[in-house]
Amino acid sequence: MADDGKRGDTPTTEGDDRRGFITNASRAAMAAGLVGGYGAFAIVAGRFLYPATSDDVMWQFVTESDGIKVGESIRYRGPSGETINITRRSRDGGADDFIALSSTCPHLGCQVRWEQQNNRFFCPCHNGVFDPAGKAIAGPPGEAGQWLPRYEIRVENGLLMIAVPPPRFAGAGERGGVIEGDDCISGPGHDPCLGGRPRSGGSVA
Repeated sequence: MADDGKRGDTPTTEGDDRRGFITNASRAAMAAGLVGGYGAFAIVAGRFLYPATSDDVMWQFVTESDGIKVGESIRYRGPSGETINITRRSRDGGADDFIALSSTCPHLGCQVRWEQQNNRFFCPCHNGVFDPAGKAIAGPPGEAGQWLPRYEIRVENGLLMIAVPPPRFAGAGERGGVIEGDDCISGPGHDPCLGGRPRSGGSVA
């Protein structure tokens, strides 16, 4: 009878082991799925929350560097639709002569413009003021301690180049260009002048 008892216990032990393995495998699969899902979400979110690195940008020609006088600013539209203020601060002959800052106010998305006479960037929607380096010093952006995102600039053989994100969709064929003037198209933050026409001739470096 003792032998029968031992034989009767064996299937139960094997069954417990099998059920334990299945339970552990299921838990591991669930954990892997959660990690994968949250990891993908983190990657997507990171692209929006953090600026592009040098590996995620394309260099584009803007204009001849001598075409911008000290104190003047031009507006540029990148191939992904971002608008940028490029301002000349000095005439030393290098990239440090210029600063390129997003023209989109971090408060509610209105268009920020350079005011040479006041030596500042100004957002007309809620009187946001930014110093020449892009730091908010007044209005809602100043209260929040915000900055205008900065873009890398370089000068090669008298040509001004800017590093911008590539087009959102592969094969879109979009090209950046200097914005000649405002069309006064309404947009975020009820800014009445968010539009513009890119000048033809912008090319990818």
